[in-house]
Amino acid sequence: MATEIERKFLVKNDNWRKLAHGKHYIQGYLNRHSERSVRIRIIDDKGFLTIKGKSKGASRTEFEYEIPHPEALQMLSELCERPLIDKHRHKISYGGFVWEVDEFHAENQGLIVAEIELPNENTSFEIPDWIGIEVTHDARYFNSNLSKVPFSEWE
Repeated sequence: MATEIERKFLVKNDNWRKLAHGKHYIQGYLNRHSERSVRIRIIDDKGFLTIKGKSKGASRTEFEYEIPHPEALQMLSELCERPLIDKHRHKISYGGFVWEVDEFHAENQGLIVAEIELPNENTSFEIPDWIGIEVTHDARYFNSNLSKVPFSEWE
């Protein structure tokens, strides 16, 4: 079984931009249940199917498989719930880890979130100056929830 251990933070300034390189992501959800999510994702010209379990602290089970790009496009177009998630994911090496900064577009325009994957929940890490408050346990920031209630609809 695969386990994802991830912490999530808001980004508080643009200092990360000079360190980043990114790719375009489009993703949609076939299932967005509190116990699991099933998503289709396209990263540039590759398709992926991902199944994630319920979060337990900063951990959850995750399985990801590459699927044919045309099939991913069809599933996004015909089967996924709306709205789709449209974002650029920028990867930044910092302090021995890779940070992923998601800069959202469309219905989630204006939201920028940084994530760090860790080998275990007790791993310590250096926090860059562009990292703001932690939102790991705030379900509003889960991509599956951003596709239900986009950032543009928050009060």
